Amino acid sequence: MLGLLSAGPASGYDLLKTFELSLENVWPATQSQLYAELGRLAKEGLVRVAAEGPRGRKEYEITEEGRAELRHWLVEVPPTLTRRSDMLLRVFFLDQVGADAARGYLERLAERAVHEHDQLRGIREFVISQGDDALRLYGDIALEWGLRLTAAQRDWAEWAAGRVGALEHEKAGQAGAE
Repeated sequence: MLGLLSAGPASGYDLLKTFELSLENVWPATQSQLYAELGRLAKEGLVRVAAEGPRGRKEYEITEEGRAELRHWLVEVPPTLTRRSDMLLRVFFLDQVGADAARGYLERLAERAVHEHDQLRGIREFVISQGDDALRLYGDIALEWGLRLTAAQRDWAEWAAGRVGALEHEKAGQAGAE
């Protein structure tokens, strides 16, 4: 929220739409989470209500304390590295379902990676068309990470499915030779 508001004041609705267009791929948030977070940030003095409009619409802006906290978080707080992956945990136990099911699972992972990659490519034009040079640059850098990650996921899943298929082919050849 602080990062989005650093670009200028915005209502909760505006922030939600920006989330849906740009940040949803890296940090999804629901409407209730967004409004709860705005309330928490306001209570802590990191944002304030800059204007109120019709139907209770509030426009928020970042405070100097909020900017300081944002800068601190960006460069001084180490990012959380997620080590759990239910996808890889499943791969570890794929021997329990047989080669065809395992290969099918891996092929679906590859298809999902292709789909996610295509979605990211589809929003690239939006990201690079943003008016602010810094937002355009760093948004594109983050997007490129997602594109490279999904390409690597696709390549790995296709490789893994091929390995499973080759192993089954090898086993079938050995069984036929006996």
